[in-house]
Amino acid sequence: MREERPDVQALSGTDSHVYEAVAGLAVDGRSATVDEVIHATALPEEAVRHSLDTLTELGWLKVAGSAYSLGPHQWGLEY
Repeated sequence: MREERPDVQALSGTDSHVYEAVAGLAVDGRSATVDEVIHATALPEEAVRHSLDTLTELGWLKVAGSAYSLGPHQWGLEY
């Protein structure tokens, strides 16, 4: 049985900030690298890597090689 993931609005401030950085690049059809997320968020690398791992484990993001993209979702992006 698959565990329900929390609502994206329930994410921590750091996780939410990192998720929004990845989502911002997704608007342009791009995946996000760790360096791009660090640049977009101005967060320390360790915090970004931890958040990316957490968001991937929760299913909010998916990873392919060294890039992250949005996981399955049922809403549209309006940026």
